[in-house]
Amino acid sequence: MPRILVIDDSIADLRVLMEMLNAQKWRIAVAFDGNDGYQKATLNPPDLILLDVRMPGLDGFGTCRLLKADARTRSVPVIFLSAAKAQGDRLAGLHLGAVDYILKPYASEEEVVARIEIHLNLARNRRSGDRPDGSGQLALPDGAAVANHTPLLRAATALLLENIAHPPSPEALARRLGTNEKRLNEAFQLTFSQPVFGWLRQQRMRIACELLEQTDTPIGEIALHCGFSTAANFSTAFRERYQASPRDFRQRQRGPARLAEDGT
Repeated sequence: MPRILVIDDSIADLRVLMEMLNAQKWRIAVAFDGNDGYQKATLNPPDLILLDVRMPGLDGFGTCRLLKADARTRSVPVIFLSAAKAQGDRLAGLHLGAVDYILKPYASEEEVVARIEIHLNLARNRRSGDRPDGSGQLALPDGAAVANHTPLLRAATALLLENIAHPPSPEALARRLGTNEKRLNEAFQLTFSQPVFGWLRQQRMRIACELLEQTDTPIGEIALHCGFSTAANFSTAFRERYQASPRDFRQRQRGPARLAEDGT
């Protein structure tokens, strides 16, 4: 019998949804906020999660980041529940790894049940061919202490890389992840031997090097993409780190003939 976890802080909305779900042969668990939902999901991973977007504290987006960063819940399908009809909100949820959106107020019991059944069946079919190889995930050092921080680190690094040009402030980042600045920096120091924004600066330079070496993107555009206000600021920071200008680095990596052809 499939197990479904519903995470929603609204008693009224929960009452309506539970009337729909109780008619089905599903086992239902309920959590009233993001932190409680994350704990219940990781302790006993369900077959599907129905997750409200707008919740105080750790909201649905932050909860989804943690769920998708944790190996125990990464493959569990998440369906967002939201009254927000803006396309941007729906796209943000899908980019975080959600499989679907159900709008509030619920249109009909048939639609809600159908969407859930579809994704339960898809997940059941996928499980037969899944390999827990962690491909595409952030590589972290071994060790019990690091393992305790792994879900938080995966969520934090994913959020920073998604917003590398305009990252949230340390306080806002910690709040979105349901933690505090001290714990977040401790996790980064333990794992990467540098604070959060030291790691981010390193990633900006890594991405800049890849773009310089592998693409024809103009240096000014690379600067903006990597979070620098001007090409001059980017060139200064790049030279301090690599003892070469971005143009010289590109020339060394790609060769002068190729550079002349590109006109960059």
